[in-house]
Amino acid sequence: MTDDSLARTPLYELHESLGAKLVPFAGYAMPVQYPPGIVAEHLHARAKASLFDVSHMGQVLLSGADAAAALERLVPGDLAQLRDGRQRYTLFTNEQGGILDDLMVARDGAVLRLVVNAGPKLKDVAYLRRHLGEGAVQPLADRALLALQGPLAAQVLERLAPGIDALAFMALRHIAIAGMPAIVTRSGYTGEDGFEISVAAANAVMLARRLLEAPEVMPAGLGARDTLRLEAGLCLYGADIDETTSVVEADLAWTIAPRRRSEGGFPGSAVIAQQLKDGAPRLRVGLRLEGRQIARAESAIVDASGATIGHVTSGSFGPSVDGAVAMGYVARAAAEEGRTLGVIVRGASRPARIVKLPFLPHRYRQTQVSGRP
Repeated sequence: MTDDSLARTPLYELHESLGAKLVPFAGYAMPVQYPPGIVAEHLHARAKASLFDVSHMGQVLLSGADAAAALERLVPGDLAQLRDGRQRYTLFTNEQGGILDDLMVARDGAVLRLVVNAGPKLKDVAYLRRHLGEGAVQPLADRALLALQGPLAAQVLERLAPGIDALAFMALRHIAIAGMPAIVTRSGYTGEDGFEISVAAANAVMLARRLLEAPEVMPAGLGARDTLRLEAGLCLYGADIDETTSVVEADLAWTIAPRRRSEGGFPGSAVIAQQLKDGAPRLRVGLRLEGRQIARAESAIVDASGATIGHVTSGSFGPSVDGAVAMGYVARAAAEEGRTLGVIVRGASRPARIVKLPFLPHRYRQTQVSGRP
C-alpha cells in the first residue's frame, strides 16, 4: 500500500504487477526494488540491461528564437554551440556559485529539451519562467521517461528500433520503437551504455512491456539506480550537490565551457572564477572503506587526530567493486588521492582511503565526441 497523496507515474500499475516495493520519493510512489533485490538488479545492469522508470523527473520544452541565449544566462554550459540533435549536461547556479539543480539540455530543431530532477522540478519551471517568460517554458506532463541501461541495451533496442545503435553518445533522435513514436537520447546515469526514452504517457506501459519481453532485460528500481550511479562517481542532487555546494567544490568544473569561463555572465560566475584560480575550501572525493561496513550520508570524516574535516554525502556497498564506497567533502588540504582518513561508522572510526572517481570505469558508447558526460 502506498500513500494516496503520492503522485504516480504512468507505469505505477505495471510496477505493482511486477511485485515492486513502492516507496515515497520526491512526491511520487516509486519502485525501490523488485523481488530479485537491489544487488541482483545492479549486477544485471552491469552485465546485460535493466529498465528503469524515471518518469518522475521533469521534462521541459523551451521555445523561442533566443531560448539558448536566455538559458545560457542561467547555466555555465556553452549552449550557443550545442548542435541540433546533441545533448549536454549542465547546472543551474546561484549567485554564490552553488547548484540549484543539474540537468540535461538537448537541441531538437528550433526547441531545447530539458530533463530536470524530480524534487526541484516545480521550482525549476518557475525559475525558467521568471527568466525566459511564461510562454517559452512548457512542462511536458503527458510524457513518460524510461531508462534502458547496460552493455546489451543497444542490442535490445535495435531489435525494436532498427538503426538506433548508430546513435552517438549524448545525441538525440526521433524514432519509432515497436511502432510507437519516441524521442531517444544515448545517455543515462549508471556509467553504462544506454538510452533514455521519452514517450507519450499513453504508450509507456506498452513500450515497457515490449522492452521487458527481451530475455536480456529485467526491471530495476531506485535502489539499484543509486548504487550504480555511486559506483560511477555521479552526483545525486540533494545529497552530493545542492545550493550550498559550489561547482568547483563538487568537481564539476568540467561543465563550464572555456568561453563561459572567460566571459562569465551566469549566476555565481565571479565566485566560481575565484575558486578556479585559488582553489575551493573543500572538495568532493571518493572513499574506499576497509571491510564491508557502510558509511551513510552525514557520517563524519576525520583526520589522524580525530578532528572532523568533512562529511559523507553518499555511501553504500558497491556490488560491482565488492566493497564499501562513499563520496563526501573534505577540506582541500586533506583531499589528496591515496590519503587514508577515518569515517565514523556506528561510533567508531573506520579507515577510508581517498581514491580517484569513478570507482568503476565508465562504459559509455565511445564516439568521436570527447569530454565527460
